[in-house]
Amino acid sequence: MRGLTATHRALSAVLTVLGVVGAFVLATVAPARAGENTFIEVTPNSAQTGTRVHIRAGCDSANNRQAEAQSDAFGRVMLKPDNGFLTGEVTIPGDKQAGEYAVELRCANNAAATTTLTVLNMAQPSKGPNTGGGGTADDGRGTGSLLLVGGLAVAAVAAGFGVFGTRRRTGTRT
Repeated sequence: MRGLTATHRALSAVLTVLGVVGAFVLATVAPARAGENTFIEVTPNSAQTGTRVHIRAGCDSANNRQAEAQSDAFGRVMLKPDNGFLTGEVTIPGDKQAGEYAVELRCANNAAATTTLTVLNMAQPSKGPNTGGGGTADDGRGTGSLLLVGGLAVAAVAAGFGVFGTRRRTGTRT
């Protein structure tokens, strides 16, 4: 019985030491703060000049107050609370040079975040090619109209032959 008591005392001492060490670790470690989330995103993140982009941001615990987004790509825009986020829209000016621009978020609680917006400035065609309906494409000589009139004339002649061919001859037979 004496051996069982010594084992219990040793086990009790080990558990006591582990408990004290565990309590010390838990007391000295800083608790993780849930909700620390400051970010900014631009959609689309690559956009043609003249395009409207959507900005969505989060300012941790300050999403119920306006924040400001600023970029050399579009200037300043105020982001307003919207379903737990901060949102806004802005149009990239048509004369903006192509390149990558930083988009900076400044929150009411002094938090900040940055993302990148790529501005594209590709030449856009003014209109598509004048292809028409294949063979009826207008080549500048009026061919499409000529084909249409010719097709209608052929259809009228075919209808006339059809009526003439189905008509019974009248007269006496001997």
